[in-house]
Amino acid sequence: MTSHERILATLRRQPADRTPVDVWLTPEVLDSLRRHVGESDEYALYQKLGVDKIAWIFPGYGTEKFDPNDSAGRDPWGVPTHKVRSGLATYQEYGEGPLANYTDPAQLAGYAGWPDPDHFNFAAVRELAQRARTCGFATIGPWISHFEIYCHLRGMENALIDVAAEPEFLEAALDRIDGIQTQMLERFLAELGDRIDLVFISDDMGSQESQLISITAYERHFKPRLRRWVELIHRHGKQALFHTDGAARAFVPHLIECGIDVLNPIQHVCPGMERAALKRDFGRQLVFHGGVENQQVLPFGTVDDVRREVMACLQTLGAGGGYIPSSCHNIQAGTPPENVVAMIETVQAWRG
Repeated sequence: MTSHERILATLRRQPADRTPVDVWLTPEVLDSLRRHVGESDEYALYQKLGVDKIAWIFPGYGTEKFDPNDSAGRDPWGVPTHKVRSGLATYQEYGEGPLANYTDPAQLAGYAGWPDPDHFNFAAVRELAQRARTCGFATIGPWISHFEIYCHLRGMENALIDVAAEPEFLEAALDRIDGIQTQMLERFLAELGDRIDLVFISDDMGSQESQLISITAYERHFKPRLRRWVELIHRHGKQALFHTDGAARAFVPHLIECGIDVLNPIQHVCPGMERAALKRDFGRQLVFHGGVENQQVLPFGTVDDVRREVMACLQTLGAGGGYIPSSCHNIQAGTPPENVVAMIETVQAWRG
Protein backbone atom coordinates (compact mmCIF):
# COMPACT_ATOMS: atom_id res chain seq x y z
CA MET A 1 0.00 0.00 0.00
CA THR A 2 1.08 3.59 -0.50
CA SER A 3 1.13 5.92 2.50
CA HIS A 4 -2.01 7.60 1.15
CA GLU A 5 -3.82 4.28 0.84
CA ARG A 6 -2.71 3.22 4.33
CA ILE A 7 -4.01 6.44 5.89
CA LEU A 8 -7.33 6.24 4.04
CA ALA A 9 -7.80 2.59 5.04
CA THR A 10 -7.25 3.51 8.70
CA LEU A 11 -9.65 6.46 8.51
CA ARG A 12 -12.29 4.21 6.92
CA ARG A 13 -11.75 1.32 9.38
CA GLN A 14 -10.62 -0.92 6.54
CA PRO A 15 -7.75 -3.46 6.61
CA ALA A 16 -4.26 -2.07 6.05
CA ASP A 17 -0.92 -3.80 5.60
CA ARG A 18 0.32 -2.13 8.81
CA THR A 19 -0.47 0.70 11.20
CA PRO A 20 0.46 4.06 9.63
CA VAL A 21 2.83 6.48 11.37
CA ASP A 22 2.78 10.26 11.00
CA VAL A 23 5.21 12.87 12.36
CA TRP A 24 4.71 16.44 13.56
CA LEU A 25 8.03 18.28 13.69
CA THR A 26 9.29 21.71 14.63
CA PRO A 27 11.69 23.19 12.02
CA GLU A 28 14.64 22.44 14.29
CA VAL A 29 13.77 18.75 14.51
CA LEU A 30 13.12 18.54 10.78
CA ASP A 31 16.62 19.94 10.19
CA SER A 32 18.19 17.49 12.65
CA LEU A 33 16.47 14.59 10.87
CA ARG A 34 17.70 15.86 7.52
CA ARG A 35 21.27 15.76 8.83
CA HIS A 36 20.76 12.40 10.54
CA VAL A 37 19.34 10.72 7.45
CA GLY A 38 21.30 12.66 4.83
CA GLU A 39 18.28 13.88 2.88
CA SER A 40 17.52 17.58 2.39
CA ASP A 41 14.10 17.39 0.68
CA GLU A 42 11.32 17.11 3.24
CA TYR A 43 9.06 14.74 1.31
CA ALA A 44 12.01 12.61 0.21
CA LEU A 45 13.03 12.41 3.88
CA TYR A 46 9.61 11.06 4.84
CA GLN A 47 9.76 8.55 2.02
CA LYS A 48 13.21 7.37 3.10
CA LEU A 49 12.03 6.92 6.69
CA GLY A 50 8.80 5.22 5.62
CA VAL A 51 6.64 7.89 7.28
CA ASP A 52 2.98 7.98 6.26
CA LYS A 53 2.98 11.75 6.24
CA ILE A 54 -0.32 13.59 6.24
CA ALA A 55 0.91 16.64 4.34
CA TRP A 56 -0.12 20.13 5.47
CA ILE A 57 -1.90 22.21 2.83
CA PHE A 58 -2.35 25.84 3.97
CA PRO A 59 -3.62 28.59 1.66
CA GLY A 60 -1.53 31.73 1.90
CA TYR A 61 -3.21 35.11 2.25
CA GLY A 62 -2.55 37.56 -0.55
CA THR A 63 1.07 37.11 -1.56
CA GLU A 64 2.10 35.63 1.79
CA LYS A 65 2.68 31.91 2.25
CA PHE A 66 0.62 30.98 5.30
CA ASP A 67 2.12 28.99 8.14
CA PRO A 68 0.18 29.13 11.44
CA ASN A 69 3.53 28.91 13.26
CA ASP A 70 5.23 31.66 11.23
CA SER A 71 3.14 34.64 10.15
CA ALA A 72 5.93 37.05 9.21
CA GLY A 73 5.00 39.84 11.61
CA ARG A 74 1.22 39.75 11.26
CA ASP A 75 -1.22 36.92 10.72
CA PRO A 76 -4.10 37.00 8.18
CA TRP A 77 -6.41 38.41 10.89
CA GLY A 78 -4.18 41.40 11.52
CA VAL A 79 -2.78 40.08 14.80
CA PRO A 80 0.85 41.15 15.37
CA THR A 81 3.37 38.34 15.84
CA HIS A 82 6.99 38.14 16.91
CA LYS A 83 9.66 35.48 17.26
CA VAL A 84 10.86 34.35 20.68
CA ARG A 85 14.01 32.34 21.25
CA SER A 86 13.85 29.75 24.05
CA GLY A 87 16.78 27.41 24.42
CA LEU A 88 17.26 25.63 21.10
CA ALA A 89 13.82 26.57 19.83
CA THR A 90 12.28 29.59 18.12
CA TYR A 91 8.56 30.12 18.59
CA GLN A 92 5.98 32.52 17.21
CA GLU A 93 4.19 34.50 19.91
CA TYR A 94 1.21 36.82 19.45
CA GLY A 95 1.22 40.47 20.41
CA GLU A 96 -1.65 42.49 21.82
CA GLY A 97 -4.97 41.49 20.29
CA PRO A 98 -6.24 44.22 17.94
CA LEU A 99 -9.73 43.89 19.44
CA ALA A 100 -8.45 44.03 23.03
CA ASN A 101 -9.88 47.48 23.77
CA TYR A 102 -13.20 47.07 21.97
CA THR A 103 -16.23 47.32 24.25
CA ASP A 104 -19.22 47.33 21.89
CA PRO A 105 -20.15 44.76 19.23
CA ALA A 106 -20.90 47.66 16.87
CA GLN A 107 -17.17 48.48 16.80
CA LEU A 108 -16.44 45.20 15.01
CA ALA A 109 -17.74 46.56 11.71
CA GLY A 110 -14.98 49.16 11.74
CA TYR A 111 -12.09 46.73 12.25
CA ALA A 112 -9.89 46.94 9.15
CA GLY A 113 -8.12 43.63 9.73
CA TRP A 114 -10.87 41.18 8.81
CA PRO A 115 -9.45 38.96 6.03
CA ASP A 116 -11.17 38.91 2.65
CA PRO A 117 -12.03 35.28 1.72
CA ASP A 118 -11.23 36.08 -1.92
CA HIS A 119 -7.63 36.96 -1.07
CA PHE A 120 -6.56 33.48 0.01
CA ASN A 121 -4.13 31.92 -2.46
CA PHE A 122 -5.85 28.81 -3.78
CA ALA A 123 -3.60 28.37 -6.81
CA ALA A 124 -0.62 27.74 -4.53
CA VAL A 125 -2.43 25.09 -2.49
CA ARG A 126 -3.35 23.18 -5.63
CA GLU A 127 0.36 22.88 -6.40
CA LEU A 128 1.19 21.84 -2.82
CA ALA A 129 -1.53 19.21 -2.77
CA GLN A 130 -0.51 17.83 -6.14
CA ARG A 131 3.11 17.43 -5.02
CA ALA A 132 1.96 15.57 -1.90
CA ARG A 133 -0.16 13.27 -4.05
CA THR A 134 2.75 12.65 -6.43
CA CYS A 135 4.82 11.57 -3.42
CA GLY A 136 2.05 9.22 -2.27
CA PHE A 137 0.93 11.17 0.79
CA ALA A 138 -2.45 11.96 2.30
CA THR A 139 -3.30 15.65 2.77
CA ILE A 140 -4.86 17.87 5.42
CA GLY A 141 -5.89 21.51 5.40
CA PRO A 142 -6.68 24.30 5.80
CA TRP A 143 -6.28 25.48 9.41
CA ILE A 144 -9.62 26.77 10.74
CA SER A 145 -10.63 27.78 14.23
CA HIS A 146 -13.24 29.62 16.24
CA PHE A 147 -11.92 30.03 19.79
CA GLU A 148 -8.19 30.19 19.02
CA ILE A 149 -8.65 32.99 16.50
CA TYR A 150 -10.94 34.80 18.94
CA CYS A 151 -8.24 34.53 21.63
CA HIS A 152 -5.62 35.95 19.25
CA LEU A 153 -7.84 38.87 18.26
CA ARG A 154 -9.06 39.67 21.75
CA GLY A 155 -6.21 38.47 23.99
CA MET A 156 -6.46 35.36 26.15
CA GLU A 157 -7.62 37.05 29.35
CA ASN A 158 -10.31 39.09 27.58
CA ALA A 159 -11.43 36.03 25.64
CA LEU A 160 -11.96 33.92 28.76
CA ILE A 161 -13.80 36.77 30.47
CA ASP A 162 -15.99 37.27 27.39
CA VAL A 163 -17.05 33.61 27.45
CA ALA A 164 -18.42 34.13 30.96
CA ALA A 165 -19.48 37.78 31.00
CA GLU A 166 -19.73 39.27 27.49
CA PRO A 167 -21.76 36.81 25.42
CA GLU A 168 -23.15 39.46 23.05
CA PHE A 169 -19.69 40.66 22.04
CA LEU A 170 -18.41 37.09 21.77
CA GLU A 171 -21.28 36.03 19.53
CA ALA A 172 -20.90 39.02 17.23
CA ALA A 173 -17.18 38.42 16.77
CA LEU A 174 -17.62 34.67 16.32
CA ASP A 175 -20.19 35.34 13.59
CA ARG A 176 -17.54 37.22 11.62
CA ILE A 177 -14.79 34.68 12.34
CA ASP A 178 -17.08 31.83 11.32
CA GLY A 179 -18.44 33.51 8.19
CA ILE A 180 -15.04 34.43 6.76
CA GLN A 181 -13.63 30.95 7.30
CA THR A 182 -16.74 29.20 6.01
CA GLN A 183 -16.40 31.06 2.71
CA MET A 184 -12.69 30.22 2.58
CA LEU A 185 -13.34 26.55 3.41
CA GLU A 186 -16.04 26.18 0.76
CA ARG A 187 -13.67 27.59 -1.87
CA PHE A 188 -10.77 25.47 -0.61
CA LEU A 189 -12.75 22.23 -0.81
CA ALA A 190 -14.13 23.07 -4.23
CA GLU A 191 -10.71 24.02 -5.62
CA LEU A 192 -8.85 20.97 -4.29
CA GLY A 193 -11.46 18.26 -4.82
CA ASP A 194 -9.86 14.82 -4.55
CA ARG A 195 -6.47 16.32 -3.65
CA ILE A 196 -7.51 16.88 -0.02
CA ASP A 197 -8.46 14.15 2.48
CA LEU A 198 -8.90 15.81 5.86
CA VAL A 199 -9.86 19.23 7.19
CA PHE A 200 -7.92 20.48 10.22
CA ILE A 201 -10.01 22.23 12.89
CA SER A 202 -7.98 23.57 15.80
CA ASP A 203 -9.64 24.84 18.97
CA ASP A 204 -7.73 24.11 22.18
CA MET A 205 -10.29 23.52 24.91
CA GLY A 206 -8.01 22.13 27.62
CA SER A 207 -5.03 23.18 29.72
CA GLN A 208 -2.48 20.83 31.25
CA GLU A 209 -4.79 20.28 34.23
CA SER A 210 -8.37 21.12 33.28
CA GLN A 211 -10.75 22.47 30.64
CA LEU A 212 -10.56 26.15 29.67
CA ILE A 213 -14.29 26.89 29.41
CA SER A 214 -17.45 25.31 30.75
CA ILE A 215 -19.46 22.77 28.80
CA THR A 216 -22.46 25.11 29.05
CA ALA A 217 -20.51 27.88 27.33
CA TYR A 218 -19.18 25.44 24.75
CA GLU A 219 -22.67 24.23 23.86
CA ARG A 220 -23.95 27.78 23.57
CA HIS A 221 -21.18 29.47 21.60
CA PHE A 222 -19.08 26.88 19.80
CA LYS A 223 -20.84 23.57 19.31
CA PRO A 224 -23.47 24.75 16.76
CA ARG A 225 -20.81 26.44 14.66
CA LEU A 226 -18.56 23.35 14.73
CA ARG A 227 -21.48 21.15 13.72
CA ARG A 228 -22.15 23.32 10.65
CA TRP A 229 -18.48 23.13 9.62
CA VAL A 230 -18.43 19.35 9.94
CA GLU A 231 -21.63 19.05 7.91
CA LEU A 232 -19.99 21.14 5.17
CA ILE A 233 -16.86 18.98 5.28
CA HIS A 234 -18.88 15.77 5.06
CA ARG A 235 -20.94 17.10 2.14
CA HIS A 236 -17.66 17.33 0.25
CA GLY A 237 -16.79 13.73 1.16
CA LYS A 238 -13.92 14.68 3.50
CA GLN A 239 -13.16 13.81 7.11
CA ALA A 240 -12.83 16.30 9.97
CA LEU A 241 -9.86 16.18 12.35
CA PHE A 242 -10.26 18.15 15.56
CA HIS A 243 -7.19 19.31 17.48
CA THR A 244 -7.40 20.18 21.16
CA ASP A 245 -4.49 20.03 23.56
CA GLY A 246 -4.79 19.32 27.24
CA ALA A 247 -7.45 17.91 29.51
CA ALA A 248 -10.35 17.92 27.07
CA ARG A 249 -12.23 14.68 27.80
CA ALA A 250 -15.45 16.47 28.80
CA PHE A 251 -15.71 17.88 25.27
CA VAL A 252 -15.23 14.58 23.44
CA PRO A 253 -18.90 13.44 23.49
CA HIS A 254 -19.86 16.82 22.06
CA LEU A 255 -17.25 16.55 19.31
CA ILE A 256 -18.70 13.16 18.41
CA GLU A 257 -22.21 14.64 18.31
CA CYS A 258 -20.90 17.28 15.89
CA GLY A 259 -19.60 14.51 13.63
CA ILE A 260 -15.84 14.81 14.21
CA ASP A 261 -14.02 11.84 12.67
CA VAL A 262 -10.48 12.12 14.07
CA LEU A 263 -9.29 13.38 17.48
CA ASN A 264 -5.79 14.81 17.91
CA PRO A 265 -3.32 14.96 19.69
CA ILE A 266 -4.26 12.80 22.74
CA GLN A 267 -2.09 14.39 25.43
CA HIS A 268 -2.55 11.41 27.72
CA VAL A 269 -0.59 12.78 30.70
CA CYS A 270 -3.44 15.26 31.29
CA PRO A 271 -6.30 14.33 33.63
CA GLY A 272 -9.09 12.42 31.89
CA MET A 273 -7.05 11.73 28.75
CA GLU A 274 -5.89 8.25 29.74
CA ARG A 275 -5.41 6.17 26.61
CA ALA A 276 -7.22 2.96 27.52
CA ALA A 277 -10.27 4.83 28.80
CA LEU A 278 -10.50 7.04 25.71
CA LYS A 279 -10.30 3.98 23.48
CA ARG A 280 -12.89 2.11 25.53
CA ASP A 281 -15.38 4.95 25.63
CA PHE A 282 -14.90 6.62 22.25
CA GLY A 283 -12.88 4.27 20.04
CA ARG A 284 -15.91 3.12 18.07
CA GLN A 285 -16.78 6.68 17.05
CA LEU A 286 -13.34 8.27 16.63
CA VAL A 287 -10.01 7.57 14.98
CA PHE A 288 -7.16 8.76 17.21
CA HIS A 289 -4.12 10.62 15.91
CA GLY A 290 -1.07 11.38 18.06
CA GLY A 291 -0.59 9.98 21.56
CA VAL A 292 3.20 9.58 21.82
CA GLU A 293 4.29 11.70 24.79
CA ASN A 294 6.53 14.60 23.80
CA GLN A 295 7.05 16.59 26.99
CA GLN A 296 9.32 14.03 28.65
CA VAL A 297 9.69 10.74 26.79
CA LEU A 298 10.53 11.89 23.25
CA PRO A 299 12.86 14.78 24.18
CA PHE A 300 14.54 13.32 27.28
CA GLY A 301 14.01 9.56 27.24
CA THR A 302 16.22 6.84 25.85
CA VAL A 303 15.48 4.95 22.64
CA ASP A 304 14.11 2.11 24.78
CA ASP A 305 11.88 4.58 26.67
CA VAL A 306 10.47 5.76 23.35
CA ARG A 307 9.84 2.20 22.18
CA ARG A 308 7.96 1.39 25.39
CA GLU A 309 5.87 4.55 25.09
CA VAL A 310 4.97 3.81 21.48
CA MET A 311 4.06 0.22 22.34
CA ALA A 312 1.77 1.44 25.14
CA CYS A 313 0.01 3.71 22.64
CA LEU A 314 -0.34 0.91 20.10
CA GLN A 315 -1.71 -1.52 22.67
CA THR A 316 -4.33 0.95 23.92
CA LEU A 317 -5.25 3.56 21.31
CA GLY A 318 -4.40 1.12 18.53
CA ALA A 319 -6.28 -1.90 19.83
CA GLY A 320 -8.50 -3.07 16.98
CA GLY A 321 -7.32 -0.33 14.61
CA GLY A 322 -8.52 3.24 14.24
CA TYR A 323 -5.21 4.81 15.28
CA ILE A 324 -2.52 6.87 13.52
CA PRO A 325 0.48 7.12 15.87
CA SER A 326 2.35 10.42 16.03
CA SER A 327 3.72 12.67 18.75
CA CYS A 328 1.10 14.37 20.91
CA HIS A 329 2.06 17.70 19.31
CA ASN A 330 5.10 18.99 17.41
CA ILE A 331 8.31 17.21 18.44
CA GLN A 332 10.38 19.87 20.14
CA ALA A 333 13.84 21.26 19.42
CA GLY A 334 16.64 19.24 21.00
CA THR A 335 14.84 15.92 20.68
CA PRO A 336 17.42 13.33 19.57
CA PRO A 337 16.77 12.21 15.99
CA GLU A 338 17.38 8.64 17.18
CA ASN A 339 14.24 8.94 19.32
CA VAL A 340 12.17 10.11 16.37
CA VAL A 341 13.43 7.22 14.28
CA ALA A 342 12.68 4.81 17.15
CA MET A 343 9.07 6.04 17.24
CA ILE A 344 8.71 5.49 13.50
CA GLU A 345 10.36 2.07 13.44
CA THR A 346 8.40 0.78 16.44
CA VAL A 347 5.13 1.52 14.68
CA GLN A 348 6.35 -0.01 11.44
CA ALA A 349 7.27 -3.26 13.23
CA TRP A 350 3.93 -3.52 15.07
CA ARG A 351 1.65 -6.31 13.92
CA GLY A 352 -0.86 -6.33 16.75
